[in-house]
Amino acid sequence: MPTHNIEADAGFSAAGERPGWLTNFTPLRGLSNGHLQTIVGNFYPRPVFQHPAQAETVVVDAADGSRVLCNCHWQPEPVRAARLTVVLVHGLEGSSDSRYIRGITARAWAVGMNVVRMNMRNCGGTDALTPTLYNSALSGDVGAVVLHFAERFGLERVALAGYSMGGNLALKLAGEWGARAPLTAVATVCPAIDLAAGSDALHEPANRIYERRFLRGLMRRYSSKAKQFPAIYGTDGVGPVRSLREFDDKIVARYCGFRDADDYYYRAASARVLDRIAVPTFILCAQDDPFIRLFPETRALIQANPHIDFVETRHGGHCAYLSRDPGEDIHWAEKTVVRYLQAVADEQPPQATPAASAHSQLQ
Repeated sequence: MPTHNIEADAGFSAAGERPGWLTNFTPLRGLSNGHLQTIVGNFYPRPVFQHPAQAETVVVDAADGSRVLCNCHWQPEPVRAARLTVVLVHGLEGSSDSRYIRGITARAWAVGMNVVRMNMRNCGGTDALTPTLYNSALSGDVGAVVLHFAERFGLERVALAGYSMGGNLALKLAGEWGARAPLTAVATVCPAIDLAAGSDALHEPANRIYERRFLRGLMRRYSSKAKQFPAIYGTDGVGPVRSLREFDDKIVARYCGFRDADDYYYRAASARVLDRIAVPTFILCAQDDPFIRLFPETRALIQANPHIDFVETRHGGHCAYLSRDPGEDIHWAEKTVVRYLQAVADEQPPQATPAASAHSQLQ
């Protein structure tokens, strides 16, 4: 899919016309600061999505019996297989009940898509379903969920939509799969593509509030896991964990098969396979995201892949994107992701521009 070159204030440059799925983003008044966007966006309420979900566990690793819990919303059976199915993948310490996941679920369902709200291993109160820890390398879990439901319902087209850590998993699977059916499209919001850069950014003084919040949840989860599976996990030799990098080095690497944190970050980063993505893919990032960072080499890979549409806004924070648009359109990222997926599903992908750059900028 061709890419776009967007002027920061005026929309598209002369290089191409704005596709119908993309609108300008103007932050909600008073929220032009990335930290404020991130914090307020995390708690900003949404209408309750009341369509009942069908809960189903999916085996993602037959060797140890690991399962993940998926909450599914299926369109009526006569049209189910032909409709686009969107598998939603949450971020670090999130779940299928995270506000942004429920928000995008309501939008996707309303336009006729099937929606699968996937929990990563242990998330959403599912610690008993697996003896393992979840981590950013487990793109195979997302693939197992796709194949499970595709086989069960004869799904013709499946898209992935991932936030932050979930965005990395979605992009990593897309790179590993290439053009493999039934994968049709990928959309990501603030994906943690370069894991090492993001982890180190979280330890910057201005971002310690986020790092501490993540660490509290991760350490509680690890403590619970150690009580459930004492033969596997222990606290000896762990010592104090004061950063996300230390957690990944002392715990994730130790129990998930990596040499150390650097080995984990390298092997788990979707940056390594971006050049192999072969389906329409949307990557949305904000310049004022407090802790998502992209290496220049990663930007070059994105720019070189004609299947990737990369939009980088000036504002938006981390996975927030609270805009001045009226009503529920205040949640601009959710609206844009669904509009993008609709365009792909309708076989009307974003229009081409002859520009080689995939780098886009909106207000």
